[in-house]
Amino acid sequence: MEIGTVRPVDIEETMRSAYLDYAMSVIVSRALPDARDGLKPVHRRILYAMYDMGLRHHTPHKKSARIVGEVLGKYHPHGDSAVYDAMARMAQGFSMRYPLVDGQGNFGSVDGDSPAAMRYTEARLTQIAEEMLGDIEKDTVDQVDNFDGSLQEPGVLTSRLPNLLLNGTSGIAVGMATNIAPHSLSELCDAIDHLIGHYAERDEVTAEDLMQFVHGPDFPTGGLIVGTEGIVNAYATGKGKITMRAVTHIEEMRGNRQRIVVTELPYQVNKANLVERIATLVREERIEGITDLRDESDRRGMSIIIELKRGADPNHVLEQLLKHTQLQSTFGYNCLALVDGAPRTLSLKQALLVYIEHRHEVIVRRSRFDLERARVRAHILEGLHLALDHLDAVIATIRESSDVDTARTNLMERFDLREAQAQAILDMQLRRLAALERQKIEDEYAEIIQQIAYLEDLLANPRKILYLIRQDVAELKQKYGDARRTHIVDDADQRKYATGLVPDLQVRVSVTVQGRIKCTRLHAYDLSSGQAGDSSGPQGTEVRDPDPVQYSFTAGMQSSVLVCLSSGTVYEEKVYQIPEGDQDDPGLPLHSLVRLEEDERAIAVLPVDTLAENAYLTMFTVQGKVKRTPLSELAGARANGVSAISLDEGDELGWALLTTGGQELLVTTRRGQTLRFDESEVLPKGATAGGILGIRLGEGDRVVSVCTVEENGEVLISTAGGFAKRTGIAEYPAQGRNTQGVIALHDRYLDLTGPVVSGMMVRPGDEVTFITANGMVLYTDAEAIPQSGRTTRGQIAIELEYGDRVVTVARRRATGTGQAVE
Repeated sequence: MEIGTVRPVDIEETMRSAYLDYAMSVIVSRALPDARDGLKPVHRRILYAMYDMGLRHHTPHKKSARIVGEVLGKYHPHGDSAVYDAMARMAQGFSMRYPLVDGQGNFGSVDGDSPAAMRYTEARLTQIAEEMLGDIEKDTVDQVDNFDGSLQEPGVLTSRLPNLLLNGTSGIAVGMATNIAPHSLSELCDAIDHLIGHYAERDEVTAEDLMQFVHGPDFPTGGLIVGTEGIVNAYATGKGKITMRAVTHIEEMRGNRQRIVVTELPYQVNKANLVERIATLVREERIEGITDLRDESDRRGMSIIIELKRGADPNHVLEQLLKHTQLQSTFGYNCLALVDGAPRTLSLKQALLVYIEHRHEVIVRRSRFDLERARVRAHILEGLHLALDHLDAVIATIRESSDVDTARTNLMERFDLREAQAQAILDMQLRRLAALERQKIEDEYAEIIQQIAYLEDLLANPRKILYLIRQDVAELKQKYGDARRTHIVDDADQRKYATGLVPDLQVRVSVTVQGRIKCTRLHAYDLSSGQAGDSSGPQGTEVRDPDPVQYSFTAGMQSSVLVCLSSGTVYEEKVYQIPEGDQDDPGLPLHSLVRLEEDERAIAVLPVDTLAENAYLTMFTVQGKVKRTPLSELAGARANGVSAISLDEGDELGWALLTTGGQELLVTTRRGQTLRFDESEVLPKGATAGGILGIRLGEGDRVVSVCTVEENGEVLISTAGGFAKRTGIAEYPAQGRNTQGVIALHDRYLDLTGPVVSGMMVRPGDEVTFITANGMVLYTDAEAIPQSGRTTRGQIAIELEYGDRVVTVARRRATGTGQAVE
């Protein structure tokens, strides 16, 4: 029987080589992303096919089945379910931090529902996905043969986005796996900008330096990250375990009952499975105290309601839920990606450097492509220009020729032209002979020459290419950047409160002149005095208090506060992080809560519920500069703070106010000038920008007070010599920014009254506190201070000892819940 050729082989060697070939195929062609664009081949092919089909963010959606067929037929010879599942994931807002596919129809849910069949759904590229493919037609990346050699496809995308870390990915290869968390675009852009700014000494940039900008993963589902140790390990070595936790809070119900409400889940947790798991634990009596469990999530957001029995301890129940369910889970960070075709575990700096190097190569290749095209076009324009200069001779040469080929040859010989130039002259329409058309040719030639010079200079200076990358990331941040969704909790106490282990109690937060802070539960204010340790004294009397209260407000334990420092740094802290104190407790120094340098001081402590986009932090410096920043820009200011304003040398931040965008500001100076202007004159700027001139100061003058204007309120002007007066706000007309304002206290009185120390708004019922350098404190009603005209000197409000002076004036709202000092 004929059995063909028999070849003896070493079975061990054959199995080894075959398995290695298979393993590398899975690693390179299926499971691991390329570090340059952060995409696996299937995702890259889907995006490229959609781009090739013209499915931009502003064009109509196309059936998913058509897109899948395009990908299968041209680039990806695998099953249609593999392609459709990959495309569906890129459209899921709960899976991708920045979705790359804009899906129309059912593309699955956080409950684990599968996408609808591809014949029912439609898709197109999102606007941010188009940044992955820009300039791809300019030979910016290598093209490779598709599976049958009939077409070309890109081996990597141009990837203007740092997509490897931006959206993250996961995959299991042979003997290795990758699991990269998504991140905030704004933070990545800031880190890239910092790395490029220190590119010459990039070897000295540490993970700690970059973590000033990239605080940690930012999951699309929000939630909390518990602790920073896992983040530090992940960014320094490429591997780390990150503990994630759901966002929960406790609400009071009727009948002295409570309930736990879950509003955000850890990344990749299936909500339906979670609810089923809790129900199973209750049925098995492994968790006691739960009477009802339901999912009330809707389009407004997630809401899992866990109702408790009367008398059940919500803290204990929540601890059990965290222990036995996925309300707390771990993300195994492993940044494994392909670098030059080989798998490598990348630290944060290495991943960003790969992105920068890739973008550098893309810009170089794009510039070479544009330069070559510009040179070809300049060559053609030179020929057209020569033809127009010798028009009669050119026409005569063409008329004398027997056919087109002869005419081309004659033109080349007579006028020393290249073939392309001669052909362009033959193709030129008669209308190009008009004077205006001739001028267009000359203008285009001048523009092309200028473009050639720019591109040649760019290619000769790599630092300019790095500058273009910085411009790109700055534009990406401005266009697509948003606030963090996942908050990072630093220590055990923060974890305890942030996860709702105590009810959201109302407390009064107080900060003293010397910078000591505490919070006191409101029941302490229901004592006979009506106030706790930061209370006022008897009206109209003086007491000696070496450290009186400067700021005071009421807030919930789950609320946030912004601590603004004179250096321009702003920290966001939770109220539960503030140490509790009783009536006699002086509080703890602020530096126990935030990092204070030796020359820094807190200039404002502001309560905020959320860092909303329609609210602003309006800042004023002592030298008269003003800046307005959206609160959303300050998200993630917890660990190391955010530099909210760039200051000139010798200047410092003096005031920070929360404004809504439609308020007026009242600025008072040491020499008695007051300016009233609308905050809308100050355009909002990002956190790293500097301020603009708010009030024009005279020689030796400086700002001493800034507040918001209150309708029908009065302006209280106070001086270092103890003089004060109340004047109706109508006497202070609104003026434009960058003016001197009007006189609030004529300078001829300053020798008697002393310089102005404060200008604030007061209303009937408000309490005013005068604090002197020697520790004397006077509590008085605002109405006890006489009314007087704008240019008068006022009257003595507090009798001072020899050598003493007023240094601070505080106000307590009539309701007792406002901020004590403007």
